[in-house]
Amino acid sequence: MSEPAHVLVVAHQTAATAGLLAAVGERARRSPATFHLIVPRQQHGMHKVVDPQETGDSEARAVLVEALPMLTAAAGHPVTGSVGDSEPLMAIQDAIHLGNYDEIIISTLPRRLSRWLKLDLVSKSRSLGLPVTHVEDASRDPSEVAPVS
Repeated sequence: MSEPAHVLVVAHQTAATAGLLAAVGERARRSPATFHLIVPRQQHGMHKVVDPQETGDSEARAVLVEALPMLTAAAGHPVTGSVGDSEPLMAIQDAIHLGNYDEIIISTLPRRLSRWLKLDLVSKSRSLGLPVTHVEDASRDPSEVAPVS
């Protein structure tokens, strides 16, 4: 039996949404795979200037606490996770350099709200040489979310 594929999952505000859970479940059913969720830190607006010591770790850790049990259920086995750099492409590059990943799943807010899509994160991630699956969350009410990820 071959070694399972190692899949890097990248999400923040969409880490516990139906679209990402479905994508992880589908990928797990397709062939053996392990999953690791990276949640980039989020520093908000003036916090970067007012409190440079505030790294956004607590918010990212809260996302992990909420999302990991749901992703584990979707995958059918434990999913690991960690907090990444506040720049999502750097978080992905760091994870790839430190780990051994075969593919990436990136989950974003809808195009009209997503800072990550405005930064062209999906295309830039594809240039790293790994297959990238993009999951665009359509289930969130735009009035409920701030335009961040």
